Amino acid sequence: MDQVAAIVLFIRALDLGSISAAARSLDISPAVASQRLKKLEERLGVRLLHRTTRQLHPTPEGQILLDESRVLIEDLDAVTSNLRGAGSSVTGTLRVTMSSTFGRLYISPLLPEFLAAHPALKLHVDFSDQWLDLVNAGFDLAIRIGSLEDSSLVARKLGHDSRILCASPDYLRRHGTPRSLEELADHECLLMVARHGRQDVWRLVDGEGRVRTVQVKGRVESNQGELLRDVAVSGLGIAVHSTWYVRDEIRSGQLQQVLPEYSFESSGIYAVMPQRHLVPPRVRAFVEFLSNRLRQHGF
Repeated sequence: MDQVAAIVLFIRALDLGSISAAARSLDISPAVASQRLKKLEERLGVRLLHRTTRQLHPTPEGQILLDESRVLIEDLDAVTSNLRGAGSSVTGTLRVTMSSTFGRLYISPLLPEFLAAHPALKLHVDFSDQWLDLVNAGFDLAIRIGSLEDSSLVARKLGHDSRILCASPDYLRRHGTPRSLEELADHECLLMVARHGRQDVWRLVDGEGRVRTVQVKGRVESNQGELLRDVAVSGLGIAVHSTWYVRDEIRSGQLQQVLPEYSFESSGIYAVMPQRHLVPPRVRAFVEFLSNRLRQHGF
């Protein structure tokens, strides 16, 4: 059991960035924590950590231990929680990463209710639009929007992500409203720059279910959807946005839908978790909670 506790300490130190922070989280002294890690290295016969005054990094051997032991430790925690009859008792620290805009608009307002229902739970939330490696970054789950590519992850769909073409009434008044996909090529289009580069080929589905593509161009491109939305409201072009992202602007008339007879290919909002035999109760509870609440929001 001492070795298991030392491995838990090792994982916590890398997650929190320092041995002192890990020691505080486990209610032991930094000196005791350092001694336990030293003994773990001696027992395994390898160096596990590179220590500097400001940073902590795993050695190649430490990275192997981190990758292989994290899921096992968390599965052990899930098993013991269930055996203690605590399957419905949500404890520990839930580490979750999510899209900054969607998280702020739709997840943040729900968190007080979830935490009130589970007073023994601690929560760490990372707002990031980057698709992080969940295992190496130490996250329990991610909330992701779009199509999923990593088959090593387990995903549960929380809702649909419907996208539309939209522009301000001022832009359409000055440049005309496009009546066909082909006409988009002659308009100022606002381009998202995502993980796979500039999204300047738009794929839409017509009323008969056929996928149509159009090459577009424009003077403004960005990796930040908020900027593209603001620029669209200012009348500088036609943008692609999720309906949840521009819901208020559509309702207020600042933006209006363009070519509503076309839709974008299906996309979703997912809770994504690392592959594991057992899902910790804290993760199960959060995913169920989000699924119910987002359904109430119309997703």
